[in-house]
Amino acid sequence: MEDNQNLGELIRVRREKLAKLIEEGHNPFEVVRFDKDAYADAIKQRYADYEGKTVALAGRMVSKRVMGKASFANLLDCTGTIQLYVSRDDLGEENYAAFKKTDIGDIIGIKGKVFTTKMGEISVHCTSVQLLAKSLLPLPEKFHGLKDADLRYRQRYVDLIANPEVKQVFVTRSRIITAVRSYLDSQGFIEVETPILNTIAGGASARPFVTHHNTLDIGMYMRIAPELYLKRLIVGGFEKVYELGRMFRNEGMDTKHNPEFTMIEMYQAYTDYHGMMDLVENIFNYVATTVKGTTKISYQGQDIDLTSPWRRLSMIDAVKEYLGIDFEQGSIEELRAAAKAKGVEFDDDICWGKLLYECFDQKIEEQLVQPTFIFDYPVEVSPLAKRKPSDPRLTERFEFFITSREMGNAFSELNDPIDQKERFLAQVKQREKGDEEAQMMDDDYINALMYGLPPTGGLGIGIDRMVMLLTDQPSIRDVMLFPTMKPLGK
Repeated sequence: MEDNQNLGELIRVRREKLAKLIEEGHNPFEVVRFDKDAYADAIKQRYADYEGKTVALAGRMVSKRVMGKASFANLLDCTGTIQLYVSRDDLGEENYAAFKKTDIGDIIGIKGKVFTTKMGEISVHCTSVQLLAKSLLPLPEKFHGLKDADLRYRQRYVDLIANPEVKQVFVTRSRIITAVRSYLDSQGFIEVETPILNTIAGGASARPFVTHHNTLDIGMYMRIAPELYLKRLIVGGFEKVYELGRMFRNEGMDTKHNPEFTMIEMYQAYTDYHGMMDLVENIFNYVATTVKGTTKISYQGQDIDLTSPWRRLSMIDAVKEYLGIDFEQGSIEELRAAAKAKGVEFDDDICWGKLLYECFDQKIEEQLVQPTFIFDYPVEVSPLAKRKPSDPRLTERFEFFITSREMGNAFSELNDPIDQKERFLAQVKQREKGDEEAQMMDDDYINALMYGLPPTGGLGIGIDRMVMLLTDQPSIRDVMLFPTMKPLGK
């Protein structure tokens, strides 16, 4: 209660200061422009170029020390902080008095000469200070190095002010996305855009968000994946396409999952899932080298080597190696007994393919620290992937794992419309039994396949997890500017 009272008093004082400024004809919110010509970091990094020169800077005042006729302050702009020296002799009595009334958090514009103090700190000797916007809320106490995770995520704007390293994460995120696009563009891929609102939630196994289109008076879904639209474009004659954007899945939240997230999906005609493996390695090598300068990185204390080639292991071989169960030997009853002995949980009537997947998913994924491709997934969990010619129980699908988490998913795309329709029907039956993540029938997509989809490789990569890896962040919320949060009081 006392903290709220103190905060209320601070806000009241700042509102009174604003009212006084407006009364005197100095409303800061009427300022429309300030022409700046320098940045804090550039002055520090290239001091010899700026020494003795007059500069114009603008940003947030994050500290102030008034010492009679002279004061020091720190200005934070988009590149960092720099010290300001402000004196009554330079500003004049009235302007200096106005400066002393400014508050930490106010946005100011200054002009002055660059110099170094006796203590050796690069600073700006101000000849003018202008209030550009009044901060009516005080920054949190001890905002430097703010650690309250809930506050940081809910009020990212405060987090960015308080923690300069957070801003760098998002600068790096932008560079990663630019590098991904740059590589794909250089390989002849075309970036396209497909609908976010769909009448069918397809392209992945996930629970969708449901909305309503008022004009058409129909229910619609936020997209869970762009896959089926992108493959329609391959049917239409594009050979290399990709889309990078937001997806929406009405599912759980943890350090690896957020209901809306960023993913890139790409499709290439006349190649298969082996070609997609090569593409994954090339993308990660290019992006890591571009952004980090190396393919050998550290993530949460673990050394990770992204250098090609990565390990490639079939799911059957992975379960045999890590769990000691050979899915190419024995009856389904024997395999169920072996899996149960290893602590794998499953329904009593589970089939061969789903049991293989559960063994991998529950016991092996967590052991894959270094980059690893796991390929040849069971057909039961891969409704959009092409069957493996040598073993129709399996599909030409892979996922790749780094730091014990799945980073992406790829197929040799199923292009047989008859087989695809049968798999959709099987998914519909699962949905009718209550599986909200099962896929829906998409008759128009089947119609597109009837015109002929060439042999095609498809790949999806979770951009947020990629950013987590390359910025050494433990949670997906640390790489999303505005993660989904439950409203306070709910």
